[in-house]
Amino acid sequence: MPVLHFGSSGTFKALPAGELARAEIAQRWDHTEISVQDFSYRWTISNFPVIAEEMLQSIRSPTFSIGAHDKWCLRVNPNGVDEENADHLSVYLVLLSCLKSHIWAKFQFWIISAEGEKTKVKKSPRAFMFVPGQDWGYKQFILCDFLLSHPVWLLPEDQLTQVCQVSVVQGSLSLSDQNKKLGILVPRCTLADDLGELWKNSRFSDCALVVAGQEFWAHKAFLAARSLVFRAMFQHDMEGSRKNCVEMPYLEPQVFKVIMDFIYTGTAPDLDSMAAAVLAAADKYGLERLKIMCEDTLCRNLSVENAAHTLFLADLHSSGQLKTQTLDFITAHASEVSETSDWKTMVGSYPHLVVEAYGSMSAHCPFLEHPIKCLKQS
Repeated sequence: MPVLHFGSSGTFKALPAGELARAEIAQRWDHTEISVQDFSYRWTISNFPVIAEEMLQSIRSPTFSIGAHDKWCLRVNPNGVDEENADHLSVYLVLLSCLKSHIWAKFQFWIISAEGEKTKVKKSPRAFMFVPGQDWGYKQFILCDFLLSHPVWLLPEDQLTQVCQVSVVQGSLSLSDQNKKLGILVPRCTLADDLGELWKNSRFSDCALVVAGQEFWAHKAFLAARSLVFRAMFQHDMEGSRKNCVEMPYLEPQVFKVIMDFIYTGTAPDLDSMAAAVLAAADKYGLERLKIMCEDTLCRNLSVENAAHTLFLADLHSSGQLKTQTLDFITAHASEVSETSDWKTMVGSYPHLVVEAYGSMSAHCPFLEHPIKCLKQS
């Protein structure tokens, strides 16, 4: 939190050098704190070339909040905010409502490229005052022709991903040394770190988990608190409970590590490379939040090549949100997905999923050919 310090001192009469040490210098120090809250909002606009061609005046993002009581949105003018800037994409940050009469904020915009990097970054030179209904931004954020002529770089899959980072000035507090209240800095909670160390060092453990022939010592109380499956094991006096030993077959060691780190710390930072395997394990051991985290990772990594397999995973593990998102993706890229080897495998082995996919497509296009005919043609 940025803190600005201002100091002022009283004046004193010039004295000979020998008397300076005996002089009392009146001093007073004041302290002013200005807090700033940073917030980043990411907005993906699908089918952007079509939107630009339709000459829409403006489109608005969903509403988001930075504080407890304020509401904001982004506004994009695909063909400029006025005739003079019709050849540019215009971008604005809009304050919709707030409790106070106004809010001071700095902001910056950028586009996420196909490589996931920031590009075309523009920063406000200073903080601007926003009142409800007020917007600030850039009339000439980027040339439309430049944007549309670099689709592979700036519009992957015809999507424009716009990011806005906002720094809101929360307020200021001035205290003099005479009336400043005493306080004690409370350290952050280290519960997750402490439990992680408990797992890492196997201290006070009371059960063994066997993975790929290797034993790992853990704590029944933590396992039961975090997983309904482990709780059932320990509650019903199963053979594994009596022996204080639980076999975890068919689980790869690296997946087991992710599972246990999540149980003890609530975090799973390295899901990208193994989200599918962790999803299966999270489903098996009743770790619902970890399961949804895997769904989110798989959803963000959807592609034409993996869409059919992701649909299979979502159906296998009853992942409703992932299944809906994957069906929508397949609908938007039907011709490309139908040419992949995973799709052709699914046609032969899981025809009910193909029927569901075509059902989703027909909801968007009523004139689509009946799915049974399509299956026969495959």
